[in-house]
Amino acid sequence: MLPSENTSPRKTFKKLRNSFHLIKSQVGFHHCKWFFLIILIQISFILFLAGTSTPPSPPQQQQQQQNFQISKPQQNKHQKQSKQREKYCEYGRVYVYDLPTKFNKDLLNNCHDLDPWSSRCNAVSNGGLGPKATGLDSIIPKNLVSAWYWTDMYSAEVIYHERMLNYKCRTLNPTNATAFYIPFYSGLAIGKILWFTTAKERDRPSEEMLQWVKDQPYWKQNNGSDHFLMLGRLTWAFRRKTDDDSDWGTSFLRMPLMKNVLRLSIEKFPWDDLEVSVPYPTAFHPQFEYEIKQWQDLVRSRNRSSHFCFVGAVRKKIKNDFREVLMNYCKNETSSCKVVDCSVAHCYDGAPAILEAFLDSDFCLQPKGDGYTRRSQFDCMLAGSIPVYFWEDSFKTQYEWHLPLQYEDYSVYMDHKEVRNDTSIVRKVLDKFSKEDVRKMREILINVMPKYLYARSNQGLGSSNDAFDIAIEEVLKRFKQQREQQQISEKTIKKGSPVY
Repeated sequence: MLPSENTSPRKTFKKLRNSFHLIKSQVGFHHCKWFFLIILIQISFILFLAGTSTPPSPPQQQQQQQNFQISKPQQNKHQKQSKQREKYCEYGRVYVYDLPTKFNKDLLNNCHDLDPWSSRCNAVSNGGLGPKATGLDSIIPKNLVSAWYWTDMYSAEVIYHERMLNYKCRTLNPTNATAFYIPFYSGLAIGKILWFTTAKERDRPSEEMLQWVKDQPYWKQNNGSDHFLMLGRLTWAFRRKTDDDSDWGTSFLRMPLMKNVLRLSIEKFPWDDLEVSVPYPTAFHPQFEYEIKQWQDLVRSRNRSSHFCFVGAVRKKIKNDFREVLMNYCKNETSSCKVVDCSVAHCYDGAPAILEAFLDSDFCLQPKGDGYTRRSQFDCMLAGSIPVYFWEDSFKTQYEWHLPLQYEDYSVYMDHKEVRNDTSIVRKVLDKFSKEDVRKMREILINVMPKYLYARSNQGLGSSNDAFDIAIEEVLKRFKQQREQQQISEKTIKKGSPVY
């Protein structure tokens, strides 16, 4: 029989047994000889099996087989991960410019100099989230305290940069990018030069940044039309119309090199198609989805003692200040309105007194802030209190990516002129809403809560998109559609057909 042929284990055992009986019948044994005979039989059995088994594969063939067995599951794993990335990044990927540090990191390192009156180091700490919140133990569950920070209303540009560096759809290869992110801290850069400086001085940081970006090869491809940035301050700080030193702000958004660049802003200019508003950062920064659910349950079950509230300070330098109108009205409506007077109380962003007032009230009065919007309106919604607006520009053209378009389903509008003439309108209008109406409106705010929050994890919230995820996905979607339309136009031109 050839060595390469296979032998049945049963036949092999039968032959071995017959050999054993033959030896046993012919030899007389005492204990010592029988012991050595058994050893001899065992060795013969091993050698016999070795001679009838299939010869091993050459080392190279064995290695190839082993490699194949190992690499196959790895290949499946990589394919699965690639498919997941394609699913998450169906609108493309973002390339983050490595700007000279004077446009971002150096500003953080010199945080004591970012404001003429006080240090901004707390505001920009913890990746823009600010210092850990304190004094909330009696208001929120103990296990949620770690999710609260004293976040500054103008810190979004730092938050966005931190998140972008770890974004799931970031690419390090600019040739694969759909969008190009410019991590310029525009708000911090002008913070200390908005006052007591010339117009030329205020414009210098923005001009220097644009000079650097315009020389990049990927800017030149489309003249910046696939580039975007985040504005940490309200849009009005970047729209100076003249070069007069007495005119406030910078002319950043009016500079020729910015004419094609998309910008995210905590308050947009209503008539600018290249500007999109994103939520102000609040004090609540969950890391896990269960933290949001726990907070939603608390907001939903909260017993509220006040019909409505007003949080703010009177601006004495402003003639006929509407905030003063609301403040005086609320102080006379003590049975219905809860007041937090920020000229008396310490009203830093997210302070315990503010949070408690919103949690205790069905409605919150939201006049204009420095612009048409306020950070307060997001603090209000976060606590399940229904915002009451007095200017249409406070809500109509703002936050369309993050809040439902049917504003009347979760907010109330009263014209400020009518309220100024008769403040009793406030209570008359709010009294028309039944408890069930209020519950339904609050439920909408609770359900969309993840969309206007910023997670404290660099990886986001997992399966839920937070405010950052939504904003960047919408930017990518916009640029992808823009590129597809451009490609269609180019093909049409090549074919010689007219383009309408």
